[in-house]
Amino acid sequence: MPILSPTPFKTPLLQFNGHLQSIYPSILRKVPFNYARRERLELPDGDFVDLDWSVEKKSADKLVIITHGLEGDSTRHYVTGMAKIFTASGYDALGWNCRSCSGEMNRLVRFYHHGDANDLREVIQYAIEQYDYQEIVLIGFSMGGSLTFRAIAEYPEWVPTQVKKAIGFSVPCSLKGSVDALSTKENKIYLKRFLRKLGEKIKLKATLFPGQIDATNYDKIKTFIEFDNRYTAPLHGYNNALDFYEKASVGPLLHQIKVPSLIVQAKNDPFLLPNCMPIAVAEQNPYLFLEMTNQGGHCGFMVKGQSNTWAEERALAFAYSEL
Repeated sequence: MPILSPTPFKTPLLQFNGHLQSIYPSILRKVPFNYARRERLELPDGDFVDLDWSVEKKSADKLVIITHGLEGDSTRHYVTGMAKIFTASGYDALGWNCRSCSGEMNRLVRFYHHGDANDLREVIQYAIEQYDYQEIVLIGFSMGGSLTFRAIAEYPEWVPTQVKKAIGFSVPCSLKGSVDALSTKENKIYLKRFLRKLGEKIKLKATLFPGQIDATNYDKIKTFIEFDNRYTAPLHGYNNALDFYEKASVGPLLHQIKVPSLIVQAKNDPFLLPNCMPIAVAEQNPYLFLEMTNQGGHCGFMVKGQSNTWAEERALAFAYSEL
């Protein structure tokens, strides 16, 4: 589809660049929303993921499934904000947690990663088979956007008819591009935070699986390539970090999408380089819409004087649009 022109929005006064638009909401934004219940979904390989529902029992035939980013969880502001606005607009909402992200370590030696959308497919199938939802909207942020689009693009013939729309914000369509962006001097603050949070899990896993994971000298790891070479690639069947970045990137799959989908990327997102903007494929795939905003940062999109973010309003409008 043609590249869409986004509706301009004014960011809060003190959020005058992409870094502040990313950091401020991540640390300080509070969303008045609480999930009604948590449910554990057992996976075919013996592991589990935890599902957080906006309702005690099904109250609508429409469901939004929201996927968080790397080392996030269902309580992140962008997840709860999206759950809140969709719940108020007639949907049930489900914020699910990737393996190891719900506050309890997963059972297996492996983790989650950008290239594996099987767990999200299990969540979608479970929502349909167990609760008979008739209309499902998928929304993902950052890595969650990668998983959202991989879930519908990797095996297009699998996608249930109940999945009506897919939406992603701040999506690292090229993992190498995102890694390169986060490797710059000005972005070291984000890199250090990710490596610290991942390191806490690696050290716990090392005690649970001695001989399979080694946390020795973990604190000497300073880059994603080092981390992915040592952990992500061998734990998940890739040859090395570069092999992982190539095969786990969702960008090469986007041409296979056959569900109306919206990708929103902020031009000032510090996590993304221009090769994360899938302009060419969006111009060719009639199901794929791309919007590139001037402002928003990474998973921020806060609007001056409003409690809802521009992303939340945009996602709701796309979900209700007739295409």
